[in-house]
Amino acid sequence: MAFPGTARVQQVMGVPVDVHVRTALPARELAPLLDDAFSWLGWVERTFGPGGADGSLSRLARGEITAAECAPEVSEVLDRHAGLSLSAHLTGEPDLSGYVMGWAVERLSRALSTAGAVDHRVSAGGNVRVRGSASPGERWRIGVRDPRSGLVFKVLFAHDLAVATTGELGSVTVAGPDLGVAAAHASAIHAMTPAVARRFAARLGGAGPYDVLIVDRERRAVSTPGLAAHASVTSTRLAG
Repeated sequence: MAFPGTARVQQVMGVPVDVHVRTALPARELAPLLDDAFSWLGWVERTFGPGGADGSLSRLARGEITAAECAPEVSEVLDRHAGLSLSAHLTGEPDLSGYVMGWAVERLSRALSTAGAVDHRVSAGGNVRVRGSASPGERWRIGVRDPRSGLVFKVLFAHDLAVATTGELGSVTVAGPDLGVAAAHASAIHAMTPAVARRFAARLGGAGPYDVLIVDRERRAVSTPGLAAHASVTSTRLAG
């Protein structure tokens, strides 16, 4: 069955980014929307990426420039990430790269909605942001994969949800209303020791509105209760 809308995929900051708009807009409106979307992501890559023409975060870390000399968005990212208070739970420095991509996709998603493309999905590596409907009245399906086999072992269904997954031998998935926050929490939880990660996830899920799924190195999965509102049945293959 054919659906209205259009999609475009480009490589940004080392990952394929897929912007898929399902809102039935004229082609003359859709093409500029996608042009603007990837223009924004290109600016993010140049500004925040280590290999970008600007690379503000790397230059800040080396002391070559001050925050006042950067674009306002750089201070916004640093302030918002610092406000999450993740450092106290980590053994090393928090990783900003996951937050930056999540933040960028979240802002892009909001811009698409403002422009009238209210039904869309933006995927960037392990970061996914959905709004509206995949087809009239139908929620979007977001697959969460087993990091070892690549098989989808859980599917989340939603009209408005941000989902961030990080990890290789084990993985952490965080779902909630803001993709930047979800990505930052997913990266932080993945860097914690297993016991600390489980306690932090339980507190995060208990406080809401973010929920967590942790898959450990032995492929055992645990999740906070609120995730069930979006999730399908977990595949038995995960424990095999």
